[in-house]
Amino acid sequence: VFFCLFFFPSLPPLIFSEQDLVFAAGENFLGTMGSGQSSFSQAQLEEYQDCTFFTKKEILHIHKRYTGLGGKSLQEKLPMEAILTLPELTVNPFRERICRVFSEDGTGAMSFEDFLDCMSVFSEGATRDVKASYAFRLYDFDNDGYLDKQDLIETVKCLCGDDKLSAAEMQLVSDKILEEADLDGDHRLSYVEFEHVISRAPDFINTFRIRI
Repeated sequence: VFFCLFFFPSLPPLIFSEQDLVFAAGENFLGTMGSGQSSFSQAQLEEYQDCTFFTKKEILHIHKRYTGLGGKSLQEKLPMEAILTLPELTVNPFRERICRVFSEDGTGAMSFEDFLDCMSVFSEGATRDVKASYAFRLYDFDNDGYLDKQDLIETVKCLCGDDKLSAAEMQLVSDKILEEADLDGDHRLSYVEFEHVISRAPDFINTFRIRI
């Protein structure tokens, strides 16, 4: 029963053209952002490449998607409402939770770097360990470093959507999860216990992603 918590709906790929992959030769890539302009230096682009699982071309494409949502500068934050209009998130039951986890201040608003980090973790190139770490944070609704019974109930609520279970049914599911995965009997899951479950879910790394 626990494995079902890690399967996100199939998400449509982010499609980009040859034009998206072309950036100006020389020191700066210039991108139109609303009424203003912003630039990546080669050093910035290389730094982003070093800190993510993306190539420079993919980073530029993601920047284009960010500005398409209304981003006007690298520093200014997009409100969560704008991020949630991204088609790849609209079908995800954890969409608001994703925004809050990757938002530096926890409000759900994202700077370009927050957005890039999010896309990197959900990319095909991200490692199992990185994905597992962020999956744990997504399910840790109270941010206390453990998945307790209430966290699991909130997770089940997200997954059920409109087909809501009764309170008794959600209690039963969360109890079953703890029975299967709580190895030390403290009625909550540590990251180590969570990681143990992930290791037995071979499809996890393929489902916890947004394709670009």
